[in-house]
Amino acid sequence: MAASKRLIVGLGNPGSAYDKTRHNIGFEVVEAIADRIKEPFTTKGQSRIAWGSWRGRPLGVCMPQTFMNRSGLAVEEIVRKSDLKPEDILVIVDDIHLDTGVIRIRGNGGTGGHNGMEDIADWLDTNQFPRLRIGVGNNYGRGQQAQYVLEPFTEEERLLIDPAIEKARDAALTFVTDGIVTSMNRYNG
Repeated sequence: MAASKRLIVGLGNPGSAYDKTRHNIGFEVVEAIADRIKEPFTTKGQSRIAWGSWRGRPLGVCMPQTFMNRSGLAVEEIVRKSDLKPEDILVIVDDIHLDTGVIRIRGNGGTGGHNGMEDIADWLDTNQFPRLRIGVGNNYGRGQQAQYVLEPFTEEERLLIDPAIEKARDAALTFVTDGIVTSMNRYNG
């Protein structure tokens, strides 16, 4: 039996104005995965995507080019065209409820109020897909959340985020080869 195809989706906003911002941490992780599998991105439909393999398993890494809060349409398009099931997808997002640099992997669950995740759940008509959250902290004042997530990390935060990107990359690749349970056991906590 052939290994099932996996899709790693990093959420962010398109355009250089958003490069290296807290909200675009998902893009940074999938770029690190594409570097590891040595595959370039091409634009297909509403996403930048790189198809390749990791340790003999077929793998796509994707950056939706819709804005964050409209990521579901782009994800659904790839899922439909590639005949994927929700459990074959790992969505990588920023999380203000986790300390900077902390990662959490779950096999399914709620969206945690993350608009990009909510849009994906709406378009896929399920929230039963794996997700990897990367903490970006919550050092903002009342009413400043949107501004905070659209700002770049500070130099001090980068000391925590850069290793978290590598850890998230490795956790995502473990999901590809060994599944979500092994990835959770190895990388949570």
